[in-house]
Amino acid sequence: MLSKEQRQKRIQEIISRENISTQSELVDRLRAEGIRVTQATVSRDINELRLVRLPIGKSKHRYSLASVQTELDVMDELGRLFRTFVTDVDRGENLLIVKTAEGHANGVAYVLDKLRRDDIVGTLAGQDTILLVARTTSEGEALLEELHGLMLG
Repeated sequence: MLSKEQRQKRIQEIISRENISTQSELVDRLRAEGIRVTQATVSRDINELRLVRLPIGKSKHRYSLASVQTELDVMDELGRLFRTFVTDVDRGENLLIVKTAEGHANGVAYVLDKLRRDDIVGTLAGQDTILLVARTTSEGEALLEELHGLMLG
């Protein structure tokens, strides 16, 4: 029986070499290696590893590790994700809501977290919605404008 860390390491190895586009494909792939998992376990692993689904053409996607290192990389990746997956951004005081295509909120939130900015207290992601907490109302207003700009490119 693999530990959680070993299983997650194996998931990272699989998705780095193969085009895995769904959780059930990943479950099947792990089971083919004799690793006993449920789809719920794989779903939690995907969230914890902050895997992102990247387009590979013809309306297909694949899981990938988010590859961001420098602040410039983070902003480039964030811009790409916003143009590709974010459908709306709204604000109420210091709380921002970022709507994404189904299944992409975690990947976008992961890159937002990589910004490590003082004006962002934190993010919380579901399947298609991110709650972004700004430190103040005025910083929330400025973030809204910045995020709208990312959507436009």
